Amino acid sequence: MRQIKVLIVEDSVVFRNLLVQGLNEDPNIDVVGVAGDPFEAKDLIPQCKPDVMTLDIEMPKMNGIEFLRKMMPQYPMPVIMLSGMDDKVFDAMEAGAVDFAHKPVNMSRTTVNEFIRQELIAKIKIAASVDVRKLHRAEVSRPVRWDRLSNRNCIIAIGASTGGTEAIYDIIKHFHKDIPGVVIVQHMPAGFTEMYAARMNNQCVVEVKEAKDGDAVKRGQVLIAPGGYQMRLVKSGSEYCVECKKEQKVSGHCPSVDVLFDSVAKTAGADSIGIILTGMGGDGSKGMKSMKNSGAVTIGQDEATSVVYGMPRVAYDIGAVRYQLPLCDIAHKIYSLLE
Repeated sequence: MRQIKVLIVEDSVVFRNLLVQGLNEDPNIDVVGVAGDPFEAKDLIPQCKPDVMTLDIEMPKMNGIEFLRKMMPQYPMPVIMLSGMDDKVFDAMEAGAVDFAHKPVNMSRTTVNEFIRQELIAKIKIAASVDVRKLHRAEVSRPVRWDRLSNRNCIIAIGASTGGTEAIYDIIKHFHKDIPGVVIVQHMPAGFTEMYAARMNNQCVVEVKEAKDGDAVKRGQVLIAPGGYQMRLVKSGSEYCVECKKEQKVSGHCPSVDVLFDSVAKTAGADSIGIILTGMGGDGSKGMKSMKNSGAVTIGQDEATSVVYGMPRVAYDIGAVRYQLPLCDIAHKIYSLLE
């Protein structure tokens, strides 16, 4: 593997120096430049030619999101936002960032090194493989047309990772109040899932909320698995609800798409639709295979529209995907299956 050239844009000198030292310890990463503000970064980009940039949100002279919007047309590259607990990261994702990482509150060398080893290095390596042209979708989604949906008590389960925040929105924005209950796992840290759900709730017709243990799964509602919890579909009498528990990672993640999909296969079986979207790795593939084996209809995002064609590829390769579709067609397919 060739070295990944990284440019760090961060106004805190202490954090910046710790990032340089920690990232350079990985043999596959080379920090080629550091900048304290966007103006310094703009001058360094053509000199350093980085493969990936880490970008702070709150900086002097110009914030990271404004810089991202100005920079991407001229210097398109994978960008990872570094942020405190701030919903502005989702503005950054809309502006073209590949991913974000939550800055540690404690800036001790030990804590920052742990953050770098356990989270940031992996995100940089994933980002380096991203084709940023897919972050600026040229296709315009057609409005979903529907007459009447069946009254079947169906469950829609969606799983995603890198690139998924925008991909999920591109589907959910088409849903109407009569859509069957939707349960979603998007790989995201604790705290951010609540902000993401609130943001989607303001943008969509359906109600979107972070799931709580015991929540009923209802028509016209989308439940997002809380960060740091495994979410399962269970049945209480004749109704579906979710169980959210603090547990170990499964398939490398908590929440895990495999955990959700396995529970949907066991609980809803043929009365379910599974969708696996953009993301690195294989989380969700085994669970989707279980869903398909139980009679569920399964859909995978295609390579051309996936920011990272990892999770959908693995699911497709093991025969878990019945329909492989571009992102803009998935909502239409869901509605056609529910007629």
